Amino acid sequence: MKPEAIPDIAISGLKFNSAHICRGDLFIAIPGTIHDGHDYIHDAIANGAAAILSNGRDLGVLDVPQIKVANPRRAASVVAAEFYGHPSRDLQIIGITGTNGKTTTASLLASILSHAGQKTAQIGTLGLIAEGFEQVKSLTTPDAISIQKIFSDLRDADFSHIIMEVSSHALDQYRVSNVDFNMAIFTNLTPEHLDYHGTMESYFQSKAKLFRMLHLDSTAIVNETDPNGRRLAGETHAPVLNYSRGNGTSIHYQEMEMGLNGIRGKIKAGNETYEVVSELIGEFNAENILAAVSGAHALGIRHSDIETGIAACSAIPGRMESFALANGATALIDYAHTPDAYDKVLGTLRQLSKQDTNIYVVFGAGGDRDASKRPEMARVTELHATHCYVTPDNPRTEDPDQITKEVISGFHSDRHTVFTDRSRGLTTALSRSTKGDVVVVLGKGREEYQDIKGEKVFHSDLAIIQDYQ
Repeated sequence: MKPEAIPDIAISGLKFNSAHICRGDLFIAIPGTIHDGHDYIHDAIANGAAAILSNGRDLGVLDVPQIKVANPRRAASVVAAEFYGHPSRDLQIIGITGTNGKTTTASLLASILSHAGQKTAQIGTLGLIAEGFEQVKSLTTPDAISIQKIFSDLRDADFSHIIMEVSSHALDQYRVSNVDFNMAIFTNLTPEHLDYHGTMESYFQSKAKLFRMLHLDSTAIVNETDPNGRRLAGETHAPVLNYSRGNGTSIHYQEMEMGLNGIRGKIKAGNETYEVVSELIGEFNAENILAAVSGAHALGIRHSDIETGIAACSAIPGRMESFALANGATALIDYAHTPDAYDKVLGTLRQLSKQDTNIYVVFGAGGDRDASKRPEMARVTELHATHCYVTPDNPRTEDPDQITKEVISGFHSDRHTVFTDRSRGLTTALSRSTKGDVVVVLGKGREEYQDIKGEKVFHSDLAIIQDYQ
């Protein structure tokens, strides 16, 4: 339909799901990997859709106007931003992208901004975290309509800063194409989502889209310890601020001590030196702290608020979250679900623990995801663990037994036990532990379900651990 042929129609809302259509809504038909929204256009019209936005597939004569576009995903981002009045223009939007560390970095930066008196919201794997709003977990980065709706609601509630985890899927699918980012932070890039992206180069290019979106008055913050961070510095028109574990001209640690009781050190940023006192553990969390301090430093946050905000962020739900057990052992849950994340979590624990500490690891691999990482997860776990307990994770549409076979093909010893029931595998590991041991449960963090054949069945690693306490 040509622009001059589009009738003047009042649109009351935007929807991707035909079942959720209310009278007067615009139905945006998105071709997905499983379902194609174009197959539901007639249902949307029957439910009261006032108009259709589609890729132009011939569906015969429709009773309502059909707006045909080359890319409905991209158009959805444009339409949603326009419908809600471009709310991101009235907010400070900070996007954080990378394979690992997004949630922790976002939580640290949110803590800093809150201590600085800024009304701050956080969007990501933990859901929407904003005072006065219900915390609902969905995708790491919501769909294009939801993003703009959330921004609009937060703007109306007088929030000033939004910290958002930005996934490679969201960037590739144009969910954030019409978001005005004031800052973008890159943490790291390691193999992940290759079932979707195909290659690491394609994965990198998706991440790079965030930095290409930045305006001249925005700020790009990159981890130059990672070669991909150095590449990203050349992908943006915005000023670039580097951070790095090593000494140099970038923001870096002047000194640092790590132990099981946390991280202590000094971060040098230009003429400023920030004292770091944190209960978070591990070198990867030291990097996350660097990223958060870099962001706060670029925003001009007061010295004392940065230090207080870091110290106050003592635990991130489902991220290296530890629990003391009645038998004197420690249980720890972490959302890690890539070989690199496994290596960082388990390597840190092995490095910081006594030489004779038993480390029991409960883990599995998710279904409908990159299968090539499954044996590698076993290989990495075996390097650090006393014994491994292999269980289902979220098998989704795959056969959990087949996933497990692919996982255990990476082991080179018999220091593992296979369970078809995750609860039983976890309780067995807990029962085996004694004083001083560590039981590490990887993959699900604080999730309260297992995704099995499209059904979310209740399961909580946290609840099992708490019952055992």
